[in-house]
Amino acid sequence: MSSIRNEFVDYAVELMAGWAPVSARRMFGGYGLYREGLMFALIVDDELFFKTDKDSVAQFERMDSHPFVYVSKSRNVQLSYWSAPGGSLESPAEMSGWCQSAYGAALRAQVVKASKRKRK
Repeated sequence: MSSIRNEFVDYAVELMAGWAPVSARRMFGGYGLYREGLMFALIVDDELFFKTDKDSVAQFERMDSHPFVYVSKSRNVQLSYWSAPGGSLESPAEMSGWCQSAYGAALRAQVVKASKRKRK
């Protein structure tokens, strides 16, 4: 586990502990959150974002979440990470459900990447 020096990151990782062991690593001014070496969430400016895909993004849209967007050289880039629904930051049980959804999206993305590599 990396050394975490951010109170919000510590809080999020602790809240997720009932779901699974989670580690945080600094990256690009934020933190990546990992389960078993697979990134399923990120924290930027003390805001938590979960990995999504076509199977899960509608859940986040229904909860009034928003996508993670950053500016790269003059254009906006939207990643497949959406903001954590409000209640997830107050309830370990709710957090577990959202973590599981995000981890599932990360696992599916990993399978797609592996199959693309095999074709090359």
